[in-house]
Amino acid sequence: MKLRGGLSQILCLHARKQPKVAIEVQLDLDKTIWLYRLEFGQDNQRRPIVACEIVERDGVRLVSRPDDGDQSDASRLSQTFIEQVSANKEFREISTSLAQIRYLHVVPQLIREPERVAQRQNDPYGGDFLEQIARTPKRTLDSRLKRINDALQVAVPQLHKLELIRDERGVPHLRGLYEHWRPNGAWQTEEHFSDGTLRLLGLLWAFLDGSAPLLLEEPELSLHSAVVKHIPAMMATAGRRNGRQILITTHSYDLLSDQGIAPEETLELRPSKDGTEARIAATDPQVKALAEAGLSIADSVLPRTSPAEPDQLTLLFQ
Repeated sequence: MKLRGGLSQILCLHARKQPKVAIEVQLDLDKTIWLYRLEFGQDNQRRPIVACEIVERDGVRLVSRPDDGDQSDASRLSQTFIEQVSANKEFREISTSLAQIRYLHVVPQLIREPERVAQRQNDPYGGDFLEQIARTPKRTLDSRLKRINDALQVAVPQLHKLELIRDERGVPHLRGLYEHWRPNGAWQTEEHFSDGTLRLLGLLWAFLDGSAPLLLEEPELSLHSAVVKHIPAMMATAGRRNGRQILITTHSYDLLSDQGIAPEETLELRPSKDGTEARIAATDPQVKALAEAGLSIADSVLPRTSPAEPDQLTLLFQ
């Protein structure tokens, strides 16, 4: 919470006096259903405190805090049980699973110039993206790069070959062989790749790398609409291969026009006077009726989430 600037920076702007933040997740791990709920607030010194912590396994409650120990020693509420190795033995699967969740929002410029930001491992914005690739065992790396190259050739037909190399300083680089009028083509590194090529490369690598849940923010950025339309199918294929759950945020009509996206797996976010409301699109009778009539999520949901009067924006320049 310190990294986010404290509780006041996490709270919704519409929050009332002395509110609490609540997070609840349900996980299906090897056919065992886990539930974890955490509520936290802050004390008079603005220090975070646990207001409620619940752990259930297949409906059986294992942890319910505050407990008697918390009542006799209030300082215990400065930590959750899930973060303590001595306390989470019975449900360590939850913390292990949550720690594997990955957020990705590749910024092409950071791949080209990683020295712009302080180096850190598994940077979600791509600062160490090439290092992540370089750390992959060679056999796995070669297999993934071949599959990625095959996919990239659909969007970038001139890209004939993709490989990882290291320069004289040992710094990893991706280079591709572009075919053109010269017989042997020309090699180019990531410094010369377009934003769209780097973004698509990052997405494809993320789909192949790991099986834990993956969070993507607007994956359509920098990509041609013809490519964007196939992102849901790629996500579905990746999910079938490695069981990976992929969650995305998007405003893209092209992406949401895929008929395979069901209202039951679409979360609709709508602004209100008391903050943003989130609900499953299938619970909206109108959306459900439109979907049953054959309309895509793009046609049934996107119009309901748009600003009330977007045409007013043009008045600014009149």
